[in-house]
Amino acid sequence: MDNGSTKQTVVLFPGGGVGHVGPMTQLANVFLRHGYDVTMVLMEPPIKSTDSGAIFIERVAASNPSITFHVLPPIPPPDFASSPKHPFLLYLEMKLQYNEKLESFLCSIPRERLHSLVIDMFCTQAIDVARKLGVPIYTFFASGAGVLAVLTQLPALLAGRQTGLKELGDTPLEFLGVPPMPASHLIKELLQDPEDELCKTMMKIWQRNTDTDGVLVNTFYSLESRAVEAFKDPMCVPGRVLPPVYPIGPVVGKGGTDKEEEAERPECLSWLDAQPERSVVFLCWGSKGTLSGEQIKEIAAGLENSGQRFLWVVRTPPSAGIDDVKRYLEQRPEPDLDVLLPEGFLERTKGHGFVVKSWAPQVEVLKHPATGAFVTHCGWNSTLEAIAAGVPMLCWPLGAEQLMNKVLMTEDMGIGVELEGYKAGFVKAEEIEAKVKLVLESEEGRKIRERAAELKTEAAEAVREDGGSSHAAFLQFLSDVKHL
Repeated sequence: MDNGSTKQTVVLFPGGGVGHVGPMTQLANVFLRHGYDVTMVLMEPPIKSTDSGAIFIERVAASNPSITFHVLPPIPPPDFASSPKHPFLLYLEMKLQYNEKLESFLCSIPRERLHSLVIDMFCTQAIDVARKLGVPIYTFFASGAGVLAVLTQLPALLAGRQTGLKELGDTPLEFLGVPPMPASHLIKELLQDPEDELCKTMMKIWQRNTDTDGVLVNTFYSLESRAVEAFKDPMCVPGRVLPPVYPIGPVVGKGGTDKEEEAERPECLSWLDAQPERSVVFLCWGSKGTLSGEQIKEIAAGLENSGQRFLWVVRTPPSAGIDDVKRYLEQRPEPDLDVLLPEGFLERTKGHGFVVKSWAPQVEVLKHPATGAFVTHCGWNSTLEAIAAGVPMLCWPLGAEQLMNKVLMTEDMGIGVELEGYKAGFVKAEEIEAKVKLVLESEEGRKIRERAAELKTEAAEAVREDGGSSHAAFLQFLSDVKHL
């Protein structure tokens, strides 16, 4: 690219939420490295007073001065409290109303300078804007190729059914590119009656995700080659030619505390410095994952009985009776460890355990030489961060696409073991004790640790600028945009 005046601008449009803005920011940095200007378009959070994500976004903007952040003029948010509609449907309706504002913004950029619009999986309503303006449009799928393969094939499966998939229980379903997937492990909303409005809306989103000019996927070829190849198979979605899929990952954070206000190094990292190599199990359930008070006490018992070193992020349990969407938006107070943990636990485990309230610098913890295993909710960001760091995983999915990720991690990738009990919503102390010991100490665990080390090397090689598969896929994407 030439000097600033002739640089082309890529517009990124994430769907909101920490789990979407974070990966989009990492993608922005890939475009910056290739010489593009990047503008990230954001919408005002609909529930501002309780949305901790707003603070996160301010922090992201402050720590990424090379990215331009543009907040669309706000529209009145929906009345979540009084509407009989599901909050997710209201949120999508609100996003549709933003199309006009998005169009105005795109029109403010000279067409010859506008390279492309890249949306995330929940911004498919913006496809109509790009098509109207003749702007190349791509989906950035922040989860893996395996999950994208399942979701792309699901609408055809559901189209022939009169009833939902819930009645199938754990019956394995066959999809191209992935191991058999238990019906119960699909996204909860998709198990309902196919005529249910929420189910139909979700299906439309998955269909439209591949209505763009191509899909950038946060994965790398050797990790999910079967799934990537599935999109080229005419039987993937019979009667439809799918757009190109570009595996360009792992697009993950490099580290840095993400908390600009913290000048000194977090205490948990200093504690890790004093621990033997690969000896600590790190426990964290993502930016929004929470567990019940009873479950927290059970984890404490399992960790204490295991005798293993641990670094554990504890959050305040969700309020009783709060629904999934409100739980996602809820701003929780700092946890009271004296109430949540068994009496004397902190004292008894002082020598080999460290409990962090609410937040830890996850990328740095995973990269630390002392970290030997990771108890995770199987969110894709966390999964890729662990793969890039070479850390084996203990899988404890909570919802969304995490159960599908668990199947891929344990059966396809060979880098995780499941913690039994997650399906029933409660993992017992004995299971935690046994599986932590298995991964850190046993022969079976040694194989998983070796596999994790192999994938760490493959992940690093994929993004190398001298022949990495993901680097090549990104260059192919840039070439394809020019020829549209």
